[in-house]
Amino acid sequence: MAGRGRPRKAGPARAAAGAHHAEAFLEMLAAERGAARNTLAAYRADLEDFSGFAAARGLPLNGAGAEDLRAWAAGLAAAGLAARTQARRLSAIRQFHRFLAREGVRPDDPTELLDSPRLPASLPRALGESEVTALIEAASRLPGRRGPVAAAAVELLYCSGLRASELVALPAGALRAEEGLVAVRGKGGKERLVPVSARARALALAARTDAAERAGPRGARWLFPSRAAAGHMTRQSLALLLKEAAGEAGIDPDRVSPHVLRHSFASHLLGRGADLRSLQVLLGHADIATTQIYTKVLEERLKALVEAHHPLATG
Repeated sequence: MAGRGRPRKAGPARAAAGAHHAEAFLEMLAAERGAARNTLAAYRADLEDFSGFAAARGLPLNGAGAEDLRAWAAGLAAAGLAARTQARRLSAIRQFHRFLAREGVRPDDPTELLDSPRLPASLPRALGESEVTALIEAASRLPGRRGPVAAAAVELLYCSGLRASELVALPAGALRAEEGLVAVRGKGGKERLVPVSARARALALAARTDAAERAGPRGARWLFPSRAAAGHMTRQSLALLLKEAAGEAGIDPDRVSPHVLRHSFASHLLGRGADLRSLQVLLGHADIATTQIYTKVLEERLKALVEAHHPLATG
């Protein structure tokens, strides 16, 4: 029932209690889940937005019922917010109410039956395996010292599925030669170990040896050192380098980015038989639901396979 366990109209004391629960929720995200600063800031903003809506209805932050939440969600859509923005805000409010129910603040979770907005397909088009090979070869042909760095970056991105932010911030000792692994610090400061090829490791170490001489002491601690303020290659420089390599390979530069290589890594693994749980670990996704977006890629490949090879398939 919509009103089950719903508190009475809020006065100042109940409003203050709602704010206290919000702070406790954010502290839990930071302590138990290692949420990054930007993530916490986004959750705080979403809670403040919902708190304003609840206050307008005379409710504390922790006092909304299912009907109130449906009205709030409808208001997000009516305000013209993108489906992805609506989904992010809804996710924050869902997790907040689950926290309240878990802590015994509420006897129910009013978000359980709340519908999520339909999200548009957002995955970029993966490069073909032959295109990735051509991209790596073209990267090594870039003039001057850009060639070794570009080849190492493309090879590492594709063979490990790293995010751009993870790649550029790899410390010099991240590559573990004896284990064939790279130690990656991902979102929320969580570390994971990802297998890398011997060739990727060799390219990265060779590129670093050359770049470190020019970067100076500030870049000594990074695998991709540079003269940038941070001491390592920036994400913007990485993106430009990949587009330059794409042009050299005869591939539309708009189709190539660090995220496209990460997506190609995941798509090609799935196409060759990898399972979603393993892919979740490799990509560093905290929730398997995030990885499940790739099931669409796999379904489309299987459909094409049947249509191309099944004797009863019709064109």
